[in-house]
Amino acid sequence: MKFSKDVSSSRRKSRKAHFSAPSSIRRKILSASLSKDLREKYNVRSIPIRKDDEVRIVCGTNKGREGKVIQVYRKKWIIQIERINREKVNGTSVPIGIHPSNVVITKPKMDKDRKNMLERKKTPSNKGKAKETNDAMEE
Repeated sequence: MKFSKDVSSSRRKSRKAHFSAPSSIRRKILSASLSKDLREKYNVRSIPIRKDDEVRIVCGTNKGREGKVIQVYRKKWIIQIERINREKVNGTSVPIGIHPSNVVITKPKMDKDRKNMLERKKTPSNKGKAKETNDAMEE
């Protein structure tokens, strides 16, 4: 079912838009869910991930491991987490790239911009919802 006449529902065009998205839009696409207690606290389901957020991996071979985000690599659509490395043949260790959809944010790095964003997202928007008027009900 098509929701917007301005956006194509073509698979080909959607994939092109996704993979050729500019960095500003990739930031939003590279969002991660908040943990259950943070979801209760802020009334927000997910936020864009950033460096210094503490995360827990919920999918894949490293499931259950926790660490701090050391890099958000927008070009490759991945994040790198401290202590999540693999050994190369020559002995050097390299960080493993993990997609943000496979992690849960357990402790976000808070600054004033992030606090403002959470406050803004916390208030429910009634855009597009039917307005309930008590006057109409009483009459």
